[in-house]
Amino acid sequence: MITIYTTDSHAVVESQSLCKNCWINAYSINRGDLNRLEHTFGIEEALLTDIMDIDEQARIEKIDNGKEVYTALIVRLPICEEGLEVPFFTVPLGIILFPDKIITICQHSSDTINDIIKNRVKGFCLENQNTFVLNLLGRAAFTFLKSLKELNKRTNAIKEELRRSIKNNELIQLLSIQKSLVYFTTSIKTNELLLEKLQKSPLIRFKEEEWELLEDVVIENRQAIEMANIYSSILTGTMDAFASVISNNLNIVMKQLTTVSIVLMIPTLLYSFFGMNVKFPFDETNRFIMLGICIMSIVASICGAIILTRPPKQNH
Repeated sequence: MITIYTTDSHAVVESQSLCKNCWINAYSINRGDLNRLEHTFGIEEALLTDIMDIDEQARIEKIDNGKEVYTALIVRLPICEEGLEVPFFTVPLGIILFPDKIITICQHSSDTINDIIKNRVKGFCLENQNTFVLNLLGRAAFTFLKSLKELNKRTNAIKEELRRSIKNNELIQLLSIQKSLVYFTTSIKTNELLLEKLQKSPLIRFKEEEWELLEDVVIENRQAIEMANIYSSILTGTMDAFASVISNNLNIVMKQLTTVSIVLMIPTLLYSFFGMNVKFPFDETNRFIMLGICIMSIVASICGAIILTRPPKQNH
C-alpha cells in the first residue's frame, strides 16, 4: 500500500496527489507497489531488493539513477505480530530522500511510522528532510524501548508461572523472548553505526540546531542498547537458574526412586533365602515361622529406609 502525506499547520495529513515536500509511505507492499516505486518514482531495483531483505543491515548511501541523485538510508525497526513463534522481531525500513519528496518503504506496518502519522512526534516537519530523518530515528529508538519493556513484562509473568510449576510451554516462551532480545540488540547496534556515520558522513549536512537533536537520538539509542543488554543478561540468568532447578528436581526424584528400590530389595532378598529348596531351622516345628519371616523383613526394610534417608553428618 502506498499513501501520500503532507503537513498542514504542523500536522501530518493524508494527500490525494503528489506535491512538493510530500511524504510517500509504502508498507505491506506487493509486486505492483514495487513496480510503481521503481518506474514512477525512479528507485533502483537493487535498492528495493535490499529493503525487502529481512536481514538487511542499517546503512546510508547516495545513488544516481541517471535522472536525479538521491540519498538512501536503511534503518531497523521493531515489529510486534502476535501469533508468530517469535512475535517481536525487526525489519528494515528504507528512507529515500529526493530533493522534493521523501519516500519510506517497509514490509510491515510499524508503530514507529504509525506514531508519526498520528502526530505523536513533536516538532515533526516534512519541509526539513534532516529533521524528518532524526525524528524517525528517535521514534525508532523510543519504540525499541517500549517493546523491550513489554518483553520484560512478559518475562516476569512467565517467571511467576514457572515458580508454580515448570512446564515446557513457559520455557519455550522464554526462549522466544530470548530470540527477540537478540534481534533487538543486533538491530539497535546497527542503527547506532548508522548514527555514527551520520555524524561523520558528508551525505547529510546538519545545521547547528539539528546537531542537538542528533545527539539526543544517539543518547536514546544507547539507552535502548543498554536496556536490551540488561534484559538479555537477566533472561539468560533466569533460564540457567530454571535449568538448574529442573536438574536438581530430577536428581531428587532419582534419589527417591533408588531408595525405594533398595528398600524393596531387602524383603525380596530374605524371601529368596527362605524360598530355596534347602532345609531351614524351625521350618516344620514352628507354625509361626512365616509370621517371623514377615516381621524380620519389615524390620529390615524399616532399618534400611532409616539408614538411606538419614541426612549426612556435617563436618564442623
